[in-house]
Amino acid sequence: MNYLIIVTCIWAFSFPLIGYFISGQMDSFFAIFMRVFLAFLVFLPFLNWRCKNSLKLKFMGIGGLQIGIMYIFYYHSFLYLSVAEVALFTIFTPFYVSLIYDLFSHRFRAFYLLSISICVLGAYIIKANDLSSNFLIGFLLIQGANLVFGTAQSLYKIVLEKEPIKDQKSIFGYFHLGASLIAGLAFFTLGDSSNLPKSASSWAVLIYLGLIASGLGYFWWNKGATMVDSGVLAIMNNALIPAAVLANALLIWLFFPEKQVHFSIAELVRISTGTALMFFSLWIHYKIIKRYEKEAKI
Repeated sequence: MNYLIIVTCIWAFSFPLIGYFISGQMDSFFAIFMRVFLAFLVFLPFLNWRCKNSLKLKFMGIGGLQIGIMYIFYYHSFLYLSVAEVALFTIFTPFYVSLIYDLFSHRFRAFYLLSISICVLGAYIIKANDLSSNFLIGFLLIQGANLVFGTAQSLYKIVLEKEPIKDQKSIFGYFHLGASLIAGLAFFTLGDSSNLPKSASSWAVLIYLGLIASGLGYFWWNKGATMVDSGVLAIMNNALIPAAVLANALLIWLFFPEKQVHFSIAELVRISTGTALMFFSLWIHYKIIKRYEKEAKI
């Protein structure tokens, strides 16, 4: 759980950083490739070249899906949606995580949908606002990102349950290698090599996103995913939303004072209510649903 909380704090800044420093500032395919390639370099020194080829391919496939294909959907959604709308449309990820995990595990735990639904409701309350009139393409892009991201998290968890690995960092480089191959292919076939970062701030943000948010972030997130059940994993996917709201306000305060955010009483009530519901969903999951499952087995 601690890994998931740490990564939530790191990833909270990704929404506004991409929206303000990456989207529209450089070719999206280049940004995706550079971010995942830098993440690969973080784990290159630890890579176990002698592990089974089947395990290498599994991790490369999961990485290609979770951040290679996901980023292609995700980055391009910023061309159609505001930062707030992107955050709002990610609220459906928990359903994908739980349902897909159950599908691959050949079981269905309907009670998990109760806590996840409460969590999604809380996330919606936080980010419900007036949406742009032509948001359908952006919405579909985000749902594509949600689907592949949720699927890959579930697959990673299942692979590690079947093949426990004590030193996950020794094979995690293959995860980023798979993502780099997908992102590299997309950039060299669809990207614009003339539209590279032109400012030091864009380069700095890109390096941060690659080394920290992607490099360490996905390692800690996936490692944390193997230590909790699929219900908690699903719920933690939405804990990012209130954190992103605060991160967005902080970045605007630091770098864009002309866009200063002032929350009204109604907005503060909405954010507090939504966040409380998300914590309540975790309480429901741990105190009631998990206890019910335990007693049912007995």
